Amino acid sequence: MRSHLLNDTTAEHYRRSVTEGVERVAAKLATTARPFTGVTVDALAPRIDAIDLDRPLHDTTAVLDELEDVYLRDAIYFHHPRYLAHLNCPVVIPALLGEAVLSAVNSSLDTWDQSAGGTLIERKLIDWTTARIGLGPAADGVFTSGGTQSNLQALLLAREEAKTGDLAKLRVFASEVSHFSVKKSAKLLGLGPDAVISIPVDHDKRLQTVALARELERCVEAGLVPMAVVATAGTTDFGSIDPLPGIAELCGRYGAWMHVDAAYGCGLLASLKYRDRIAGIEHADSVTVDYHKSFFQPVSSSAVLVRDTATLRHATYHAEYLNPRRMVIERIPNQVDKSLQTTRRFDALKLWMTLRVMGADGIGGLFDEVCDLAAEGWKLLAADPRFDVVVAPSLSTLVFRYIPAAVTDPAEIDRANLYARKALFASGDAVVAGTKVAGRHYLKFTLLNPETTTDDISAVLDLIAGHAEQYLGESLDRAC
Repeated sequence: MRSHLLNDTTAEHYRRSVTEGVERVAAKLATTARPFTGVTVDALAPRIDAIDLDRPLHDTTAVLDELEDVYLRDAIYFHHPRYLAHLNCPVVIPALLGEAVLSAVNSSLDTWDQSAGGTLIERKLIDWTTARIGLGPAADGVFTSGGTQSNLQALLLAREEAKTGDLAKLRVFASEVSHFSVKKSAKLLGLGPDAVISIPVDHDKRLQTVALARELERCVEAGLVPMAVVATAGTTDFGSIDPLPGIAELCGRYGAWMHVDAAYGCGLLASLKYRDRIAGIEHADSVTVDYHKSFFQPVSSSAVLVRDTATLRHATYHAEYLNPRRMVIERIPNQVDKSLQTTRRFDALKLWMTLRVMGADGIGGLFDEVCDLAAEGWKLLAADPRFDVVVAPSLSTLVFRYIPAAVTDPAEIDRANLYARKALFASGDAVVAGTKVAGRHYLKFTLLNPETTTDDISAVLDLIAGHAEQYLGESLDRAC
């Protein structure tokens, strides 16, 4: 079995095996006609259950053949222009090259003696991002597994900086359409069930600063501590961007930590056209960025950034076998001193390769394309009497629902939209997401593929309408 260990004697075996795998994936990408096959759980599960993991095939080609049957054939392919559902982007080739390199070398980014140049590359990318944000000369950060972990670490730092031993008094403020990880983080951090105060949003789904000011004042008057305000630069459902300058002013007035969840909207940091949409982000105490959402990077590639590197000490623990305190004096850079993780992949390499091949303008241009596409998609929806669209896009998300001309029952319209989404998914012709707005079911396009066109949007809208009309027709037949 030593023949499967990657080393100097197996380099050729490694080259052949990886090349064969890459060729399989490349062939699949070249021939994929739909984003999904429509396979069901009941159809796929028995094929996987039938595999005996204690009886290996001992042959790479045979394993790849099997993988075709249980995974590759029925995978959901985000590169397809009619995948319009969640915050999943197609990925750029330089990042995939980085993925191949980092997996093979297998550096761990916790300590210098496990990563060397990898540590410095990650730090350089953190500095590049904080400079793009405008956090100042004392800024710092670390790569994370994703936005949920980044938000958790940011709120951990905010909790510690609040400097109160009574956790029951701490309050976190976020808009009613902020990411669920805000409430999840509060629970993990030992805050009370009422710790997160939801602030109402305006017509454009942006946090209302007047309501925030009122809740902050109420908090102080009640003897509570405004621990943090979480502003969102790109909400998951609407892509809406909270009014960052006004929130920054209120955070300064009430002494609250300002965290900006820019997991989605971070693509604007590289934008050639729309950077001003996140003006005010430079005032944040911490920022979440997900490069694997709007920088076209493979999962995972995310980071949490802070204005003041000293605040990262709240995540620092020293172990003699890993990062003893003397290393700080010796100026040995150990990224584990900043991270909630210990063993950690060199995910920063993917972004490094992307920037070195494409440049920031290349990334920003792609993100600008999907923002432009969303604006065109909104015009199509607004002009189409079959659909109700919620809000003009700030980024690349469109939330809408089918409204039949002859049906007025909101519950029946809900069921028609739910049916249309499920039927579309089952067909494999396109994949769209769904959400609720004011208690009613809506559909959602998250446009992150520059290859998607307005013709694709129009075609998918026609498919949605067709499925909804089919459901309503069958429903009418049943009622008769």
